[in-house]
Amino acid sequence: MPADHSLDASYFDGIFASDDDPWSLASSPYEAAKFDATIAAIADSRYDRGLEIGCAHGVLTVRLAELCGTLLAIDISTHAVDLARRRCASLPMVRIEQAAFPADVPADRFDLITLSEVVYYWSDADIAAAARAIVTIADPGCRLILVHWTGETDYPQSGDDAVTKLRLHLGDAITVVRADRTSSYRLDQWIMR
Repeated sequence: MPADHSLDASYFDGIFASDDDPWSLASSPYEAAKFDATIAAIADSRYDRGLEIGCAHGVLTVRLAELCGTLLAIDISTHAVDLARRRCASLPMVRIEQAAFPADVPADRFDLITLSEVVYYWSDADIAAAARAIVTIADPGCRLILVHWTGETDYPQSGDDAVTKLRLHLGDAITVVRADRTSSYRLDQWIMR
């Protein structure tokens, strides 16, 4: 049965304590193809200030850094943050911090926000809070890229429910640019008005 609350830092620290790459982000052909699709969706621009929410151990972070003047990558897990810092140590434009978004909202403003495989870990209340936070930190024209697995989960949300609920909470603040589906994940791109 799905959890009825957002999954917390202890959940993710536990996952990373037993395996530095619990989702095979660095080795799976599926993950590599998904990251390629994510980058292809946003590679037509350069971004002054990017935000990656839920960076895990930084595999996608490295790819996003190529498109950003500065990139703030955050994760709820201190273990994941330590791994991401090591992976991104040679990238001066990347800053990695431990933060539990949406409770911890960065003070900066951004023109790219990436939510890859993260929104379905949040409760309905946290999805609503995330929408409010995004409105305050996203510059007009900010691109939001969301990627979520669409199979069954025991997380608080399915991938489809997570994206639908966030979209409803953002309402007229966004324009939907794309909503692509594969056999296993969805990739959504929105622009802040």
